[in-house]
Amino acid sequence: MKAVVWHGRRDVRVDEVPDPRIEHPGDAVIRVTSTNICGSDLHLYESLAAFMTEGDILGHEAMGVVEAVGTDVGDLQVGERVVVPFQISCGSCFMCDEQLYSQCETTQVREQGMGAALFGYSKLYGQVPGGQAQYLRIPHARSTHIKVPDGPPDERFVYLSDVLPTAWQAVRYASVPKGGTVAILGLGPIGDMAARVAAHEGSRVIAVDLVPERLARARDHGVEVLDLREHGRDLGDVIRDLTAGRGPDSVIDAVGMEAHGSPVARSMVQLAACLPAAVAAPLARNVGIDQLAALRSAIDIVRRGGTLSLSGVYGGMADPLPMMTLFDKQLKLRMGQANVRRWVPEILPLLTDDDPLGVDGFATHTLPLEQASSAYEMFQRKQDGAVKVILRP
Repeated sequence: MKAVVWHGRRDVRVDEVPDPRIEHPGDAVIRVTSTNICGSDLHLYESLAAFMTEGDILGHEAMGVVEAVGTDVGDLQVGERVVVPFQISCGSCFMCDEQLYSQCETTQVREQGMGAALFGYSKLYGQVPGGQAQYLRIPHARSTHIKVPDGPPDERFVYLSDVLPTAWQAVRYASVPKGGTVAILGLGPIGDMAARVAAHEGSRVIAVDLVPERLARARDHGVEVLDLREHGRDLGDVIRDLTAGRGPDSVIDAVGMEAHGSPVARSMVQLAACLPAAVAAPLARNVGIDQLAALRSAIDIVRRGGTLSLSGVYGGMADPLPMMTLFDKQLKLRMGQANVRRWVPEILPLLTDDDPLGVDGFATHTLPLEQASSAYEMFQRKQDGAVKVILRP
């Protein structure tokens, strides 16, 4: 089969690789009909290269049709249409019973000290072959699937793999009071969708980015937008002026370590990515190379007693945080990988003909799988208005 394969920093290619097969009774294999490039994939493309191995198959946002099943997959049947959550969960351990599927105790990658295994996401999360491919093996398939009806196009459902539940959780964790205000930093796929979710639920949304096409998309959905290029130095003051001098009730950081405004940290990220893996991996994990501009802005912007919700990915372990400010402002902080299956029942009713979240037109680019290499480069460089890219195997 053809698959998107990692060969090095900023080097992904479409290669011929062996077809996946049933390896355990709980496995299923699907024929992939749509698979997305995620903003988190860009970390593997550059920042987290130290945790990748040449030959790794990328991708964790896929859907398709079941082609084969093992003997222990519950009621999952060949021919059914499914979306694949980005995390692999057993559905029956303590953490899964708590609906913390991203912490599944059966698939936790304990040797790396990490949570549940993820598709296509490096040694840190189990080095499981990903879904940017013609076929995908699904471990623990009894729990690791979402059945969707035949008929509507893939665009109606494919975002259930990651974008929709991640954005949904970001808004839930933000705990925006009824009629309150939330500021969203970053209008990539997650920030864009979180803005739509929060606006749909009646919150006032103020969103910040520096890419004109992204700002325009949010504005078209009734969101107030601020261009970071114009307000970078005084962003906090500008937002406080818009919120009675107090600041928003909640801030969602949908940027993470891709943040602009941290030139030294950016240089360290680039340096670490170029070093041999044996040297780079400990540096990436222990020295603290994150670009914290977005998080620091969030801490500054949010009102006293407010809530910070982090959906942007951070990778370092020794990053200096303004603990005095966090304590003095009495802030609440929630974060983590989205627990996909927890939120699907709440999201599915919105994937109707009315399409209130605008999922049908959410993708900016739909390309054949063979063009994955150029698609990654385009997305990483934020060219041609790229916000979300769907690949068709």
